[in-house]
Amino acid sequence: MSDRAALLKGIRAWLVFFVVCLVLSGATAFPLVHELRWTEELLRSLSVGEYLPALVEWIERVRAGLDEADTEYPFLLYGTDWLAFAHLVIAVSFYGPYRDPVRNIWIIEFGMIACAGIIPLALICGPIRDIPFWWTVIDMSFGVFGVIPLYVVRRRIKRLEALTGGWDRKTVIPAASTPSP
Repeated sequence: MSDRAALLKGIRAWLVFFVVCLVLSGATAFPLVHELRWTEELLRSLSVGEYLPALVEWIERVRAGLDEADTEYPFLLYGTDWLAFAHLVIAVSFYGPYRDPVRNIWIIEFGMIACAGIIPLALICGPIRDIPFWWTVIDMSFGVFGVIPLYVVRRRIKRLEALTGGWDRKTVIPAASTPSP
C-alpha cells in the first residue's frame, strides 16, 4: 500500500470514528426522558449512591425536571430534538473530508473550533443554569475528547497534502463553458 493510500485509509477511519461518536451523541438527545429513567434505575441497582451520592442526586433532579417538562411542557423538549438534529447535520458535513480530505480540511478545522467553543459555553452557561461544576467538566470533556481525532485527522491531511502537492483549483472549479456566439 502506498503512503498516500495508507494516509487516506487512516484519515477515513478516524473520520468514521468521529462521525459515529457524533451521531450517537446526537441520537441520545431524542429519548432523554426514558434514558434518565433507565439511568436512575441502573444507578440505584448498582448502589452507586453509596459511592457517588452527588451524581445520583443530580440524575434524580434532572430526571424529575424532565418528567415535569414532558408532562406539563412537552414543547420544551423540542429544543433537545433540535440539538440532536444539529449533531446529525454536523456529522453529515464530515462526508466532505472523507471524500476529499485535502480540499475539505476546513471542515476539520471548523470542527476543532467548535470543540474549543464547548469550553467557554459550558463555563458561562453552566453556572447560569445551575449546573454543578463537576458536570460542567464532563460537558467540557466532549470538546477535549472530540478535538483529539480531529487533530489527528488534520495532521494526516497536512501530510497527505505535502505528499500529493496540494490540490489544483482548476480541478475544483472548472472553467465555465461559454456558448459560441
